[in-house]
Amino acid sequence: MDSYSYELGVVGGFSELIHAGVKKLALSAPMSREEMDVFAKDAAEIASVHGVSVYREPELLVTDLFPEDVARNKEVLLLYRGSTLEAYHSLKSDKEELVRKGDYDSHARIEIARRFGRMLSYSPGEINRLLAQNTTFRTMVDFGIRANKLFLYYENLEKALEFYSETLGMEVVANYGMAYILRMAADSYLILVDAQKGMHTAEEPKTVALALLTEQLEEWHTYLKAQKVSIKYEYQTKEGSAHDGFVAVDPEGYLLEFERFNQHPENENFIPVLNENMRNNKQAGQESKLPGGLAIHSTITWLYHLDLLAMQNFYQDMIGLQLVADQGWTKIFQVSNTGFLALVDEKRGMHSYTKKKAVNVGFVLDDLEGWFAYTCKNELFELYEEKLEIGPETRYKAFVGFCPEGYYLEFDRFYPHEDNIKMLKYLNN
Repeated sequence: MDSYSYELGVVGGFSELIHAGVKKLALSAPMSREEMDVFAKDAAEIASVHGVSVYREPELLVTDLFPEDVARNKEVLLLYRGSTLEAYHSLKSDKEELVRKGDYDSHARIEIARRFGRMLSYSPGEINRLLAQNTTFRTMVDFGIRANKLFLYYENLEKALEFYSETLGMEVVANYGMAYILRMAADSYLILVDAQKGMHTAEEPKTVALALLTEQLEEWHTYLKAQKVSIKYEYQTKEGSAHDGFVAVDPEGYLLEFERFNQHPENENFIPVLNENMRNNKQAGQESKLPGGLAIHSTITWLYHLDLLAMQNFYQDMIGLQLVADQGWTKIFQVSNTGFLALVDEKRGMHSYTKKKAVNVGFVLDDLEGWFAYTCKNELFELYEEKLEIGPETRYKAFVGFCPEGYYLEFDRFYPHEDNIKMLKYLNN
């Protein structure tokens, strides 16, 4: 196919997407003025079939989404409907005003680029990818996420260990004396910490919930009742519900939500991910030590926030996580294959917002040093200490920061050590 026919086909495809509401704005290929004199008329005819308007733009808005010279000395067609062209010109004017005032700094550049990306209907992840491709901008995802972790704090550490390892059947993969690391799912870990020695006390509000995802809800409920585990909310199912489950309480009051997500409009992107985790669990042939082969395939850490939109932007734009389910008042992000992080509007969740929280949210990274240097240079968030902490006997290296609403975020890398043999085997696989 000749290039002229191909580019007309692209205009037709974009026009169909705009008509269907999938895109708000689309761009043709950049062309010289002479080429555009010929192309614009045919493109407008094709676009009109779908009720799409065409605007001939001789000076395309330059942002950090694309190389600066992508349309230099060339023209581009803007394909749109409704008021989108007005929004485009407004964005262009906003950039010009920032430049005129000398305020077009790195923060403003990224914000203008994000606005243009959203106008083009790009996902937050695609915007992040384009920014990283064309600038020094990075998110945590660019430094390689190996696994996710959740730190919980206990007055009686040994009793908590017995509950999670024996009653819930989680595998202990490391013993640090003042903390135990347990494997909840393939790349999702739980760290039980002695509250006398950790960053939090046992008296701090337990403003977190841990969801253990399973297809064996009824069996888990029956088993936990037989084990005399406290149940806060009983097992219930509802026709057409997006999810079913029940809530148990661990020995010191942390909430555990045993949950199944059902086929539902809000789960359409989430269900395929969970189905893959269930298939992988079966293929791995991991044996459960619990009666009836009780198992979990994925986990969700639920966090409770005042400003849900601001926190969604933080985890999408700065941390780089992908949104996999949007329930309106909750936003679920994928961290690792089997580990998810969910933000909850505190007005509707099981917890209200608290300033202090007896929990750390953890990420195991490939390039911890790179992420630490980037975080410090760009002042992404407040740090607990402005240094990389080396753990006892060089078992690990880590640093801790705070999300905008006060949850501790811990970033780690584990090193060869006799206490890490089992865990590194899993992490490296």
